[in-house]
Amino acid sequence: MIRVSCLGGVGTVTGSSYLIEDSQGKKILVDCGLFQGGKQMENRNWQDWDFDPKKISALFLTHAHIDHSGRIPKLVKDGFQGKIFTTPPTSELCQVMLMDSAHIQEMDAAWETRKNKRKALKEVLPLYTKEDAEASLKLFKTVERDQTIEVEPGIRARLRNAGHILGSSILELWIKQDDGNVKIVFSGDLGKRQQLIVKDPHEIFDADYVFLESTYGNRRHRSFDDSKKELLEAIDHAVKKGEKILIPAFAVERTQEILYVLGEFHRSNNLPDIPIFLDSPLAIKATKIFRKNKKYYDEEASEIVEQGYDPFDLPNLRFTESTKESMEINEQTGSAIIIAGSGMCTAGRIKHHLKHNLWREGASMVIIGFQAKGTTGRKIVEGVKRVKIFRENVAVRAKVFTIGGFSAHADQKDLLEWVAHFESSPSIFLVHGEPTASEALGQKIREQFNLKVHVPRWKDRLVLKARETALERHPEETPLPDMHTTMLNTIVDLENEIKALTQRIQTAEKDEEITEHDVDRLKYVQEELKAVLA
Repeated sequence: MIRVSCLGGVGTVTGSSYLIEDSQGKKILVDCGLFQGGKQMENRNWQDWDFDPKKISALFLTHAHIDHSGRIPKLVKDGFQGKIFTTPPTSELCQVMLMDSAHIQEMDAAWETRKNKRKALKEVLPLYTKEDAEASLKLFKTVERDQTIEVEPGIRARLRNAGHILGSSILELWIKQDDGNVKIVFSGDLGKRQQLIVKDPHEIFDADYVFLESTYGNRRHRSFDDSKKELLEAIDHAVKKGEKILIPAFAVERTQEILYVLGEFHRSNNLPDIPIFLDSPLAIKATKIFRKNKKYYDEEASEIVEQGYDPFDLPNLRFTESTKESMEINEQTGSAIIIAGSGMCTAGRIKHHLKHNLWREGASMVIIGFQAKGTTGRKIVEGVKRVKIFRENVAVRAKVFTIGGFSAHADQKDLLEWVAHFESSPSIFLVHGEPTASEALGQKIREQFNLKVHVPRWKDRLVLKARETALERHPEETPLPDMHTTMLNTIVDLENEIKALTQRIQTAEKDEEITEHDVDRLKYVQEELKAVLA
């Protein structure tokens, strides 16, 4: 039997981490994220591990966001020396994100230490240091998506595109046990279909157990066209008043999406002639990484590049890397768009811009990402009249625009469509969501697919057994070379895809009933075959 311990990313959207133990005592981790949002939640980062880090042989990182990667340096600091498997773009992004996180840990500890000294209290040590982050980066081992690897004897893995951010992955795990073989799928964070920049999430057809994110499990996003219109409204509102447009954005993906859309506005002559500041050293570095990794773009982003444009550049765009440049933004009069971290307004330069502008009635505050409980951003979304920023109560008089269509997460409809592809009736564990979102999605999955659904709690230890009806299509008796295994896995997926597509087309009586999605699925089959034969 296999045990999976839910050590984060359950009952909440932060701190994602899952410990997998097989019957032979081998231990691997999936993600190792930082807990964010409120003192009680963040205190979890300091608690002892529920395992010995020295005994973990490998860690799979689904993507670079700090709520999935942010405790890796602490894991290494405490003794982990295994391999960290992830995609090349995720590894590149972590090079800057983990170092930035370490810098924040050191700065916060230094500030707390100065405060304690005045009270004759002890020095405060950081959760981890830059040296710890550098040590962790040496353990990263990149794996291209769709390539099957053997982690250890009896444990194989494959990363598939999750469509969430650049380099984000779904993890497929095959674990051989005495009582049978088990396939576990971790969705990581799934993106919605037709998301900007990155390709759509990969469809998975068989699994015994699926750990599925549920961030937006209880709601639907606004259409993307409506969201773009609302962003323009937010910009126009502040421009008419001569005030600033504040956009707290996550450094990776959300920032690049906003730049992408602003570029689209500019090319269609819909963007006012005002300065645009990308006021985040981390987001600036991440944007440069996005520019380098063009082979991971979707068709639309690739077409923009082919037309001679940089999707992330505009004539009025300024990168403000230094603190001095950042401070000068608030000394300038008139309208400007300010994109700054952090995305939930809990830290970073956005706090300074909120202090200077949130109380101005003509300003626009644009919320484009999920705001966890306890964060400043969540309080603003919920309509509080005042928020505390740098120990000062600041009135919320700016007009708040909450725009859900820019989310990098799949909504309820997207998640249900992804689940619909499974043909093996897996058991579903809903993770990475607040309880109301997870429970709502669980009810929908039970009603539509008649699957077993569980919503685990923090530190729950789940026992996964090989099921008598488990669909196992990957021969385990004799090890096969990587190329053979890859071809077998691809053929199985394509057989399922062609079968589903054939049934769909046979039911279509007229040409107009064949949808764009059907054509996309056929193109997907063609692309997969090309990849195998290349």
